[in-house]
Amino acid sequence: MARYTAAIDQGTTSTRAILFDADGRPAGSARREHRQILPRPGWVEHDAMEIWQGTVEVLGGALASCGADPSDVAAIGIANQRETTVLWERATGRPIHNAIVWQDTRTAELVRELSAGEGPDRLRDRVGLPLSTYFSGPKIAWLLDHVDGARRLAQEGELAFGTIDSWLLWNLTGGASGGVHATDVTNASRTMLMDLETLDWHEPSLQLMGIPRSLLGEIRSSSEIYGESRVAPLPGCAVAGMVGDQQAALLGQTCFRAGEAKNTYGTGSFLLMHTGARVARSRALLTTPAAKLGEAPASYALEGSIAVTGAAVQWLRDQLGLIGSAAEVEELARSVQDNGGVYFVPAFSGLFSPHWREDARGAIVGLTAYARAGHIARATLEAAAWQTVEVIEAAVSTAGMELVELRVDGGMTANDLLMQFQADVLGAAVVRPQVIETTALGAGFAAGLAVGMFAGEDDLCERWRADRRWEPSMERSTRERGLRNWRKALARTLDWVDEDSEPSA
Repeated sequence: MARYTAAIDQGTTSTRAILFDADGRPAGSARREHRQILPRPGWVEHDAMEIWQGTVEVLGGALASCGADPSDVAAIGIANQRETTVLWERATGRPIHNAIVWQDTRTAELVRELSAGEGPDRLRDRVGLPLSTYFSGPKIAWLLDHVDGARRLAQEGELAFGTIDSWLLWNLTGGASGGVHATDVTNASRTMLMDLETLDWHEPSLQLMGIPRSLLGEIRSSSEIYGESRVAPLPGCAVAGMVGDQQAALLGQTCFRAGEAKNTYGTGSFLLMHTGARVARSRALLTTPAAKLGEAPASYALEGSIAVTGAAVQWLRDQLGLIGSAAEVEELARSVQDNGGVYFVPAFSGLFSPHWREDARGAIVGLTAYARAGHIARATLEAAAWQTVEVIEAAVSTAGMELVELRVDGGMTANDLLMQFQADVLGAAVVRPQVIETTALGAGFAAGLAVGMFAGEDDLCERWRADRRWEPSMERSTRERGLRNWRKALARTLDWVDEDSEPSA
């Protein structure tokens, strides 16, 4: 009898596979990093073939790490970086260009053109998103216009588009030899091309961006059997879950009821507040499906997307050399008592929620001769917390719901200093689960539901367990002063980019 679900967590910097048992506990895992390709300032690419090959490798590694046999795995679930865009040839499976990553800003001029007249919110009421470089639609249009022959091939039906979930599903289920071309509602919603209420492709969006419908796969639920794997190490295994990474984390945190919220601290940070069956629209936040589980109606969420949190720690390590590993940032930050008046706004790719300012760039402000590396490290961690406060305030205001606690996950939750500061400046409890790999767990839950390993949402809730809880202890006046200073620092980052301010390649 199958004992595990195999969850693929395909992220911005690495691909991980984790086997989860019937209690939702990890039994084996493997991880592989992939290259970050940076051709020009603001451009970020991935090699889609490298990601696919790494996925196969980590699936085998996860099995080997716990001595599992392929027959022990009931189903495969996929969680993925969402907006990252791949176009490939249907006949060969060859990508026509590197994948364009969600952080990439090369489509800024196109987005300005699309926004002309009616503004960046011209599609928001139908698709839940503003026109932005963040989403897949403009990236598809850029590829069609800048890769030789791409538009002709697309119009002839010879190309396929996918976010990474579609790319992996297609390859797992046979690729050029009959691979399934599909996506789920959570990933489709991040293209700027899906109608939130009909859960189908939105024709006016396709026409606006010049995208042939023939490029697009079928939109399906987040939990169903899409097909069988036709590749080692799991031939014949059902591929039965696909969820965008942040919705997967919401599922893994078992936030199924309106008002429940989670924040994932990864390369960026992503706050999702569940709104139930209600499509809650906001100009500051994104409206997105939370999930569609099998034949059940879709549920929805408000999302606050923060471009840079963990990536700022990586920047301290890789570009400034202040730390040797990401884990060292807490020790360096604890070498000082406070931030020394230093605030760091890591607007490396502009600002996402709730500001949506692509003209912003990063700034470290409040520097005096007193400031040293510890203050910059502390300001880096605090930036993650302050940005989270802003998106939660916007979500609470839009949804009209009080936040009782925030469930957290992702690599930065191992940083106790950050988690206590988050609770302090949020004024609400912060709770970390025993299984912090909730993105992968959500993919495992989705796959397990589809094949009957789990009975339903209540069954999943019984498998969620808290590890640690932080309660706020900061005085209100201190919190308000810090937020005021953060907003002053953020204001300094705006209006930085104009037509001739960006350095050339």
